[in-house]
Amino acid sequence: MNCKSLLILILLIGTSVKSFAQNSKSRDDVQIFYYGWYANPAVDGKYDHWNHDILPHWNNPKWNNLGHYKGGDDIGANFYPALGNYSSNDPEIIKKHMKMIKDSGVGVVVLSWLGKDSFVDKSIAKYLDAADQFNLKVAFHIEPFYKNITELKEQLSYLVKTYSGHHAFYKKEGKPLYYVYDSYKISPEEWSKLLSANGENTVRNTELDGLYIGLWVEKEHADFFKNSGFDGFYTYFASEGFVFGSTTSNWNYLSQYAKENKLIFIPCVGPGYSDTRIRPWNEANFKSRENGKYYERMFEAAAKSKPDFVGITSFNEWHEGTQIEPAIPKKAGGFKYEDYGKDPWIYIKETKKLTDRYLKGK
Repeated sequence: MNCKSLLILILLIGTSVKSFAQNSKSRDDVQIFYYGWYANPAVDGKYDHWNHDILPHWNNPKWNNLGHYKGGDDIGANFYPALGNYSSNDPEIIKKHMKMIKDSGVGVVVLSWLGKDSFVDKSIAKYLDAADQFNLKVAFHIEPFYKNITELKEQLSYLVKTYSGHHAFYKKEGKPLYYVYDSYKISPEEWSKLLSANGENTVRNTELDGLYIGLWVEKEHADFFKNSGFDGFYTYFASEGFVFGSTTSNWNYLSQYAKENKLIFIPCVGPGYSDTRIRPWNEANFKSRENGKYYERMFEAAAKSKPDFVGITSFNEWHEGTQIEPAIPKKAGGFKYEDYGKDPWIYIKETKKLTDRYLKGK
């Protein structure tokens, strides 16, 4: 082989390797929403979230003042956890959860965060340390605890200064990724002050720079994402058809919109939806798990839309019945909790199967 032919071959190999690298996926491209808000008397001195309120309907007084659950055998969820009424502040529980997530094939835990001094905030170091043990990363789901973008910026400054140096703090090409729930409740003009390069209160090119991902709910949010400065959007909801963003038949449109506007697109999938213990008026949004078939269809729709990441709703949002965490059969006080059938671990295993298939491009 002459020198010219050898050079061409080397260039072709280099191009092929580069192309593969650009198209390859990693475990970090599948991210799962996680809730650290559960408390019990043994660890925390009281129940929290297991004793969830029964939520009122927005305009039907029939559903007002129905009280709350007690905890123990009587919890605010349609399923019952195999680990019982655990505390999210218990390091042994956190370690068990990180092991389950590792077994599920997911790479990033998206921890719901309600700001400095919130219940989950005191356990962030435990989550980061436990995630690191299993080669997982932790990103943050910013709940709407803040009143305005100035307050949010102050809170993010605390988060970054306190935790971003940890090895398990997730970064994509050097930038943290933040999911911002209910982002549409603040105007795009206000967000632009924070997220646009020339905004008067901008985070760009500062220590608070990152990939900011807003929540796409309705179709008209297209204008919101053109003008707000967000780096991308996610759909979150696990109930197919609940809103425009969670309707899988719209995901190709959302994917194309993201590409045209150089935004990150993250469709979110879930194993089912069942929340009538806390929203007894919400039967219309119930989605049967169909022994894993519902989950599989959502995952396939996400893969076909060629997203940048896939979000999973959720690991342990027990109130809305979207969890993949193991659940067991249980009867208490005349109520029969839903369950997964013979195998409490079915959705950990199913997630591993679906993530493997997605990452292999099948």
